[in-house]
Amino acid sequence: MDLIKNKAPKPNIDAGKRPAHEQVYHTLKSMIMFGELVPGQPVTIQGLTDSLGVGMTPVREAIRRLISDGALVFQGNRRVSVPLLSSGDVEQVIFARIAIESELSRRSAAKMSASDIDQLESIDQQLDQMIADGDVHGYLHLNHRFHETLYAHADAPVLSDLAERLWLRFGPSLRVVCGRFGTQSLPDRHKDIIAGLRAGDAEKVAKATAQDIEQGMELMIDAASDI
Repeated sequence: MDLIKNKAPKPNIDAGKRPAHEQVYHTLKSMIMFGELVPGQPVTIQGLTDSLGVGMTPVREAIRRLISDGALVFQGNRRVSVPLLSSGDVEQVIFARIAIESELSRRSAAKMSASDIDQLESIDQQLDQMIADGDVHGYLHLNHRFHETLYAHADAPVLSDLAERLWLRFGPSLRVVCGRFGTQSLPDRHKDIIAGLRAGDAEKVAKATAQDIEQGMELMIDAASDI
């Protein structure tokens, strides 16, 4: 049963802030990462154009970039879809995430101030409430924000870009798993990460990050064949 309580609002394209193709890219990227586009379900380019309220050209450019990112696959006949992940795909994503995100956490641990850690803890407290409420939409967004906020301090743009691309790969399938099993089935090691940061123990932070990734994605291997 899908436990999501708050449906995501329709994308709002604000032409005054950045070019239309850039806005469409980030809007579609968010829709993919947080599972608003279901893995395997084809969508038409015209349908995306209509729902976003923009022209065909920026949608096509955004789709081209997202295909390059591995977040979409072209189905032919002007259709694209979010790729389905096999159990083998998930195992590779886990391996890559542990390698990249543990290093990002390790680097961040050496640079975060007490107020930075307080901010991270505040996000985690909000995340706990989403888990308690069974709010899948809120959980997915805050879980990503926790990791994004942590990794932002690493000053490692290449690794951060790779991590973001991996999140695009597994995010839609994680949304399906959350909807099927609920947020309570997804324990995390965020408090261990925070404890390691406060202790100034970079290796503890890296280890807790690796454990967080393993615990958060282990259900996906079992569920991959059904997604």
